[in-house]
Amino acid sequence: MKIIEIHVEGGILFMGILFCLLVAVVVTSALVLKHRSDNVLSEKWLKISQDIALFALVFGILGQLVGLVGAFQAIEQVGEVSQALLAGGLKVSSYTTLYGFFIFLLAKLFKIGFLFSQK
Repeated sequence: MKIIEIHVEGGILFMGILFCLLVAVVVTSALVLKHRSDNVLSEKWLKISQDIALFALVFGILGQLVGLVGAFQAIEQVGEVSQALLAGGLKVSSYTTLYGFFIFLLAKLFKIGFLFSQK
């Protein structure tokens, strides 16, 4: 499965916003490196990067919850649903959470690496 297919399947709105948050984390991390000689400025950009990453994590979980509520409403209307269909829906709803976790972990790894290189 290609990354574009995952974005579309996971929901354009949530996955698109998460992609923008990923770009924001990368840009703010680059700004941390650019201003590493100025401790105050680099700490400011590092904090912003970490806050964006935490927001991405929470936003990914929100995307999953919205997807699950929609899936449960559809199941309620239809009645009985096969286990395969239910498992597929749960998998798709997990895309946003996984993407949010990926962004969060990427930012945390950057912070660890940056702080380790400063010592």
